[in-house]
Amino acid sequence: MGSTIIHRGVKLDNLIQVAHNCEIGKNTVMAAQVGIAGSTKIGESCVLGGQVGIGGHIAIGSHSQIGAQSGIISNTPEGSEVMGSPAYSIKNYFKSSIIIPKLPDMYRQINALEKEIMELKKQLP
Repeated sequence: MGSTIIHRGVKLDNLIQVAHNCEIGKNTVMAAQVGIAGSTKIGESCVLGGQVGIGGHIAIGSHSQIGAQSGIISNTPEGSEVMGSPAYSIKNYFKSSIIIPKLPDMYRQINALEKEIMELKKQLP
């Protein structure tokens, strides 16, 4: 097992777990209850919200932002802004968050439209 290295300027909140052979780049900030599995490399000047979980052997690119309660299961390129579990683009995460509560109504509308289309098809010669 290799050493875990936490570079200068890193800010860690309470209840953070950093496993073996990890490296946290300078000026990275983590909110409470972040868990980082072994052999993970986090770049410089990253921001991790509370309760983020990062799987092992993953690289987080410098200047990345990870929203609270996100699950990171693959490498994240430099400058990424991700959220969710599993994490994906924060822009798409917020779009999905707006759509999800509307899904039951959309489902009913689609079913009604399908029935209407079937009725119209029956009327065709």
